Amino acid sequence: MPISEEIAGAFVNSHNEMASHFGAGRQSLSTEESFTTEDILWAVGIWSVILTLSPVIVFYMLMVA
Repeated sequence: MPISEEIAGAFVNSHNEMASHFGAGRQSLSTEESFTTEDILWAVGIWSVILTLSPVIVFYMLMVA
């Protein structure tokens, strides 16, 4: 098997694993998707980092400019 086919196979395999990890192949009974607790905690964590670092970045930009 040529190297390019090995790489393509690895990419497809990892993509399928990621899809199954995130439940892309899962059939749900309801048509409405809802946020899980993990999704909400992840979003709160990201926004807390952004809001915490934004004054630092603004201060740095004012000092450098």
